[in-house]
Amino acid sequence: MGEEAPIAIPALVLQPPGSEEVPHLFVPPPNFAMVGCGLYRSGFPDAANFCFLTTLRLRSVLVLVRCLCPEPYPEENMEFLRENGIKLFQFGIDGCKEPFVDIPEETICEALEVVLDVRNHPLLIHCKRGKHRTGCIVGCLRKLQRWCLTSIFDEYHRFAASKARVSDQRFIERFDVACMKISSAPFLS
Repeated sequence: MGEEAPIAIPALVLQPPGSEEVPHLFVPPPNFAMVGCGLYRSGFPDAANFCFLTTLRLRSVLVLVRCLCPEPYPEENMEFLRENGIKLFQFGIDGCKEPFVDIPEETICEALEVVLDVRNHPLLIHCKRGKHRTGCIVGCLRKLQRWCLTSIFDEYHRFAASKARVSDQRFIERFDVACMKISSAPFLS
């Protein structure tokens, strides 16, 4: 069986009939998908994606950056967030290519607390490619939602494709949902 690549979402062009205006292109970021009501995932958005992102009416963006070589969030993106009143949450999580590198469970729990707080919704979760760090957060969220591991890993593979990492899947499998101190979130039921 061949590997399935993420589905590419075509750009949507909106222009009023008979208008001479330049049409707006609505281009989603790479690896974009809806995780749940008011919750989205993607790879790193750039200026070409800003028109699309405004349609989501985001309140928050959760960025998963590399710990060892953190890069500042680009000024162009910061300006977009400021102009649209979007709050930025950043968490450092290394991409774990090695099989025995630890993913910081405490950081994952802190990021999940942001994700579970509906006051932050609509919220976009992203890392550089929307595969590994984002996949770990979403996989742990799915465990909280009581998804079976087969479904969690199917979703992980849909976005990571041939770049899937055993270390990410092992982390998701071993993630202890009891570390989360949550009363309730609407999409956990």
